[in-house]
Amino acid sequence: MHNIQEYWLEIKRYADTALGEWGLLVILILVGLGSFGLGRLSVLAVTSAPISFQAANTAAASYAMPLGGSFVASKDGTTYYYPWCGGAQNIKSSNQVWFSTEAAAKRAGYTSAKNCRGL
Repeated sequence: MHNIQEYWLEIKRYADTALGEWGLLVILILVGLGSFGLGRLSVLAVTSAPISFQAANTAAASYAMPLGGSFVASKDGTTYYYPWCGGAQNIKSSNQVWFSTEAAAKRAGYTSAKNCRGL
């Protein structure tokens, strides 16, 4: 009757004769290549939806350039803006004061807005 120690020695002897000097290295390389190949196959199996290009929707709120002048201010305020600045778009049309030049707005007592680029 054999015990576990004898079975272990028999398996070890068989592995030593079967693998030889380069056998372990060959097995290690084959396992690495197999793992790499399986990883590549798993990535190729997962397909994503194709990219498609569509025309962009037009802006929901487009503002037409008013013909009143180049600068706008509020009757109740102290600053003037370019017509496309956010502050100018918040001024009611009944309260708007238009100026053709920046100098005209300054002569009227208005100062340039700090949050409007270019002023």
